[in-house]
Amino acid sequence: MTSSRRLILASASPRRRELLHAAGYDFLVHPANVDEEDYPPATLPADLALHLARLKADAVAQRFSEDVVLAADTVVAFGDQVLGKPANPAQAEEMLLLLSGTAHVVISGVAVVCLGQNHRQSDRVLSCVRMKRLTQSQIDNYVAGGQWEGKAGGYGIQDDDPFVTRMSGCHTNIVGLPMTTTRRLLSEAGIFPKQQ
Repeated sequence: MTSSRRLILASASPRRRELLHAAGYDFLVHPANVDEEDYPPATLPADLALHLARLKADAVAQRFSEDVVLAADTVVAFGDQVLGKPANPAQAEEMLLLLSGTAHVVISGVAVVCLGQNHRQSDRVLSCVRMKRLTQSQIDNYVAGGQWEGKAGGYGIQDDDPFVTRMSGCHTNIVGLPMTTTRRLLSEAGIFPKQQ
């Protein structure tokens, strides 16, 4: 593949856009319109993140078959329980109460597809996060501030007070796009950052 192909980010996530931009990539944004709730109930979190990333990449690649499409999906796993993006403040509060004072795993699936070159690669990255014990007041204030919106598990490690006491693994994975893995997958598809 040649680097003259455009990079299409199949995500509306501002965090993914910021990470790609900071890494020096030129790209267009065309979010995938897929049902993230449509999966078999017994699907394990690590499999779900990869499944959804592939689903998003394939959906957008249908419209941009000669370009390189990058898609990702991030889930928070509490044991085998999947915590996606809360739909409302009550769900956000429920998730934060569940995660308070515990360790959980953040899993991102990343998929890169170029249909015109029959190129299809994907991978997943896991990081472990320990969260401090939260008071009801801390949870109420955080939820009232709206920072939970659009974030798996109802929080973001990049927030002013993310409640995280310790983490292991890739920090950008926890933000929503594991950049070491993303750079590798994009380079395999012939996409490189512009010279900085």
